[in-house]
Amino acid sequence: MELLKRINEKAKCVVQMTLTTHDEELCKILEPNVCTTKERVKALNILRENGIPTVVWLSPILPFINDTKENIEGILNDCIQAKVYGIICFGMGVTLREGDREYFYAALDKHFPGMKERYHRRYGYAYELPSDRNAELMKLFRDICENHGIVHEVDACFQYLHEFPEKYEQLTLF
Repeated sequence: MELLKRINEKAKCVVQMTLTTHDEELCKILEPNVCTTKERVKALNILRENGIPTVVWLSPILPFINDTKENIEGILNDCIQAKVYGIICFGMGVTLREGDREYFYAALDKHFPGMKERYHRRYGYAYELPSDRNAELMKLFRDICENHGIVHEVDACFQYLHEFPEKYEQLTLF
């Protein structure tokens, strides 16, 4: 609660948060050094209860791993319940720079045996790795956001974010 008080002391702010998967166990694999989606959604709800607007980044959505209708619906349902202002999504997929790709492929080998070969066959050394389900999932994303009044056009989300002071301060617990 002390951190929340410090956020509220700011003249005006918005909190941005990334959500990648609704599956808690998968979240622990994909993002092992951060809090799980369930904990982030709890934070989104606390922020809402205290009048602090939020914007969610829906990324990355990894082909063959979390690019499912159930995952996207789960994340969006959490966003609806938390009454997020907007959701930024550039598409269902992931981008891999050289260097990142090697790390990512090593992690695939460790947690999803055989998946590295599937990625390599499908994408080679491409920078952008769109999900084969991109069109279907983006339609689902847009429809759900529109039905619940969540801003989802990237430009509109960034325009909203620019309404807040540009001076950012990394808040710490200590």
